Amino acid sequence: MDPNPVTAADPYAWLEDVEGDDALAWVRARNDEATAALTGPGFDDLREGILAVLDSDAKIPAVAKAGELYYNLWRDAAHERGLWRRTTLESYRTDDPVWDVLLDLDALAAAEGESWVWHGAQVLRPDCRRALVTLSRGGSDADVTRELDLETRTWVSGGFERSESKGGMSWIDEDTVFVYTDTGPGSLTTSGYPRTVRRWRRGTPLAAAELVYEGEETDLYISAYHDRTPGFERDLVVRSIAFYREQVYLLGADGALTRLEIPESADLGLAREWLTIELRDPWQVGGAEHPAGALLAIGLDAFLAGDRSFDVLFTPTPTTSLAGASWTRHHLVLNVLDDVKNRLQVLTPGPDGWTGEPLLGVPDVGTVGAAAVDAEESDALWLTVTDYLTPSTLALATLPATGPAGAADVAPLKSMPTFFDASTHVAEQRFARSEDGTRVPYFLVRPRDLAFDGTAPTLLYGYGGFEISLTPGYSGSLGRSWLARGGVYAVANIRGGGEYGPRWHQEALRENRHRAYEDFAAVARDLVTTHVTSPAHLGIQGGSNGGLLVGNMLVHYPELVGAVVVQVPLLDMARYNHLLAGASWMAEYGDPDDPEQWEFIRTFSPYHLVDPERAYPPVLFTTSTRDDRVHPGHARKMAALLLAAGKDVLSYENIEGGHGGAATNAQSAFMSALAYAFLWARLGPAES
Repeated sequence: MDPNPVTAADPYAWLEDVEGDDALAWVRARNDEATAALTGPGFDDLREGILAVLDSDAKIPAVAKAGELYYNLWRDAAHERGLWRRTTLESYRTDDPVWDVLLDLDALAAAEGESWVWHGAQVLRPDCRRALVTLSRGGSDADVTRELDLETRTWVSGGFERSESKGGMSWIDEDTVFVYTDTGPGSLTTSGYPRTVRRWRRGTPLAAAELVYEGEETDLYISAYHDRTPGFERDLVVRSIAFYREQVYLLGADGALTRLEIPESADLGLAREWLTIELRDPWQVGGAEHPAGALLAIGLDAFLAGDRSFDVLFTPTPTTSLAGASWTRHHLVLNVLDDVKNRLQVLTPGPDGWTGEPLLGVPDVGTVGAAAVDAEESDALWLTVTDYLTPSTLALATLPATGPAGAADVAPLKSMPTFFDASTHVAEQRFARSEDGTRVPYFLVRPRDLAFDGTAPTLLYGYGGFEISLTPGYSGSLGRSWLARGGVYAVANIRGGGEYGPRWHQEALRENRHRAYEDFAAVARDLVTTHVTSPAHLGIQGGSNGGLLVGNMLVHYPELVGAVVVQVPLLDMARYNHLLAGASWMAEYGDPDDPEQWEFIRTFSPYHLVDPERAYPPVLFTTSTRDDRVHPGHARKMAALLLAAGKDVLSYENIEGGHGGAATNAQSAFMSALAYAFLWARLGPAES
């Protein structure tokens, strides 16, 4: 018997059959309707403009260092699935680097008749002769892993190979890996992720691999990795119990597991001799009370011996949170958000404790990212700087091993090209007041000469979940497709995100989910009351958890908006925990099978809140048949329900793409163009 009676009478449950004949026939019919409605005059120019941005040869090639070489996955018009390649730093510094191609995914896909999508690679250091390459069919979360010989550019005959599953594999040494994957009945959690970790030795069958750890069936994910830092080599097992809850174990040579006794909600880091702990909840330990959002440090050996006298490296304030921390060889670089603006600080451990100073030579405006180039060997950092109107730049910053740590040598390396004329717009930060009085920041990108008469077509974007922060970033596609046409763009930093640390996230969890939607509605109202736009010209957009956000805006605040784009969404919150990876998100939303929890979950389940008699703004749903994280049935069923009620609804489902919605640049350009065409048709001036 269904524990939740709401799901028993679902008239559209048949649309959950992802590849069922009837369901796919319905999908094809909706796709035809959406294509006919949105791909009229001007659509090809719109799509081609976006594709030119995505395929541009002038993009910054992101690289990761292994050994002495720098690795990159590159997609362009000629290589839509990508080239995995590498170069030297000297060559990378030039305008036209010489690349050594290791794997051509388009050629591989053609040869094997598979729609391969890149999911990453692990190069075995220090020799860098072998790599574990992970590929996905059509972009799904489930993937395969194969061993590639980087000298011969061929798959290793009889090498390590993992069959399709949600899971992974990681190097221990040249002849041994950790593998966490589907190995048969009982090896997966209820969320569909690996429940066991095994040590697999070359030349032996996977079935004979030694069991290292087995979690509970209700856990989220079990994994392991080998820290190969010279002088600090160790093996670790990670038991992810749920989102925001995990246990980390040191694995001894004898197979014994030693748990690192920190709060399950905390994030643990190990770098050389140091253990760092980032808290999500307050922790009273060692005679001190440490607040949520704090970053603590202690020597690992001292911690294992029972010492709990932590060094406090960061303490949040009402306006600050820790956005990230990256170790170099001698320093720890903190990235702090202060009212959603980045500030970098360099911390250095010494015999008399830690010292800290700001990182100099970094712009005061825009989003700034800092990541170590090679934490084992150098004090170099990749610095990325971007904002809504300035193309992203990449610099190489080298911190001094001794002396003033903040006095970095910053050398510019690359810059994105300009894809639209940004001189016509300005970007600013504003604040709205939510229903309970909370101050909610948002970013606004608008024409300099905006009339403030309420007629500007405006797109408001949000996410508001899983402690993810939305910071400014340059998008050539957005610029060409929306801003250059005179559109206004806004991004809401609502509760549920991480802009102000754990407390900002936790204030919108589970029974308090409504606060995220109240925050978003407050930003929408602020855009109207300040005459930036009006409800008839205000569109909203969100994907995944952001799809749940805009789905709730649709059913709770339809009078505030003129059009809604709902991408790869959660919408049926009575069923979400039974669909694909949904069970893993119950820490965020709650358990709908518990009648007491369903009482609050039903208040933010859009699928159950549709009123056929109520007026709703036009809606475009987009999803992917290959999304094995958020089930495409959410979008399908909501679209069907609204269509049956006679509402203005379009729906488009891409066959490939996984949770990202598209597997290639061409697919991404088409999906983006559909959204922009829909929004401009509904929100733009009548003559457009």
